[in-house]
Amino acid sequence: MSRFCTLLILLLATLPATAADWPQWLGRGRDGSSSETVAPWKEPPRLLWSKPVGEGNSSPVVAGGRAFLHTKVKDKFAEKVTAYDAATGKVLWETVYERGNFQSPYGNGPRATPSVVDGKVYTHGITGMLTCLDADTGTKVWQVDTWKDFKPPRLMFGASCSPLVGRKVGVLMVGGKGTGVIAFDTSKGEIVWKALDDGPSYSSPIAFGKSPERQIVFLTRDGLVSLKSADGTVWWRFPFRDLLLESSITPMSMGDLLVASSITQGSIGLRLENKENHPAAALLWKNPALTSYFSTPVAVGKEHFYMVTGTNPLSALNPLAKKKSEATLNCVEAATGKVLWRRLGVGQYHASLLRTGDNKLLMLEEAGDLVLLSPDPKEYRELARAKVCGHSWAHPALADGRLFLRDDKKLYCLQMTK
Repeated sequence: MSRFCTLLILLLATLPATAADWPQWLGRGRDGSSSETVAPWKEPPRLLWSKPVGEGNSSPVVAGGRAFLHTKVKDKFAEKVTAYDAATGKVLWETVYERGNFQSPYGNGPRATPSVVDGKVYTHGITGMLTCLDADTGTKVWQVDTWKDFKPPRLMFGASCSPLVGRKVGVLMVGGKGTGVIAFDTSKGEIVWKALDDGPSYSSPIAFGKSPERQIVFLTRDGLVSLKSADGTVWWRFPFRDLLLESSITPMSMGDLLVASSITQGSIGLRLENKENHPAAALLWKNPALTSYFSTPVAVGKEHFYMVTGTNPLSALNPLAKKKSEATLNCVEAATGKVLWRRLGVGQYHASLLRTGDNKLLMLEEAGDLVLLSPDPKEYRELARAKVCGHSWAHPALADGRLFLRDDKKLYCLQMTK
C-alpha cells in the first residue's frame, strides 16, 4: 500500500480541530450538529459585531479563534477569503484571487464552504478554483483550476461542492471524465487518486466508518456513490438522478441509515449493510413528497430527523398545482420516511437547521428569523424567535458560545450563551 493510500485511510478519522470549532461545512462532524447548548432567550441574542461582505452563499467557518468567509469581489472577476478575529470582528487578513467571468440567475459569488485543517484554509470557488491558504497570514500555498484542468460539464449555478479535508488528503467532486471525484494532497494540491465519470452536482460529500471499510459518499449527478477512502474504489452505487440536475443536499448518515434528497425525485432512505465482506446499501424507503432544494436534514435521536423541503418546480407544469415555491419544515420518522408533522412557510426555498448539544434545533429561516425549537415528533414546539439578519441561504456556524451567520450584505456574530 502506498504512503498516500495509508494516509487517506485516516481521512477525517479525527478532525484536527477543537470541540468548540466549526471548521467546515455543517460543522466538526459534517452533520449539522454542535456540542454547545443554547437556552431559550427572552430578548434577542446580543449582536457582538457585524461586517459588510461581498456576494455569495458560502457559509462562515470558525477555527482557532478566527472566523473565515469566502466571497466575490464587487465589480471584478475575482473572489476573496477574509479572516476575522472571532471575538471582535477585526479583519486579520484578506486574500484576493482572479477567476473567470461567471453569471447565474441566483448569484455569482462562491457557494461552497471552506474547510480549515491544521493551519490551512481550503476553498472551492464558483468557477472551480481549489485554493489552499495559510490560516495565519492568508498567503497562498497552492491553487488548482479544476474547470481548466479537468474540463467538467459546467453547472448552471456554478461549482458548489465543499471540500472534505483531512490532515494529509482531501476529496472534492469535480465531475470530469475520469475525474468525477479527485483526492488531492493537501500540501501541494497534487492528485493522489481520481475516480468516476459521473457529472457534477451541487452536493458535498460525507465520510463515515472505520478503516479498512471507511467510505466517502457523494451525491453526484447520477446518484449516490460510496468510495473506498484509501484509493477511490467504488463500494456501492444507487441511481438517484434529479430530473433538473439540481441535486444539492449533503447526504445524511444516521446509524445504519443514509438519507438523500432532490427537488424533483423526493427523498430516499438506504439501509447501510455489509455484503461479501464490504460495505453495501439497499433501498429502505422512498418518499416522493420530501423534495428538498439545498437544506441538509439533521438527525435528532435515533428515530427521527428534521428536514426542510421545497415545492417541486415540475409541479408548475400542472395547471391545478400551487405554483409559488414554499419551504416547509418536516419531522420525519427515520425507519419509514413518513412525515409526522409539517411547519409551512419557513422560507421560499430554504431554511438552515443546526442541532445543539442538548438536542434542540436552531433554525435560520430564509428571511432572517432565528428560531429555537424543542424537537417533538408529536408537534412543532417553538421555544424562542428573533429577527437576526436579512435574506440568507448560508448555513450558520456555532462556536465558543457565538453564532456566526451571513445574509446578502453582512456577516454577523451573535452571543448565544451568557
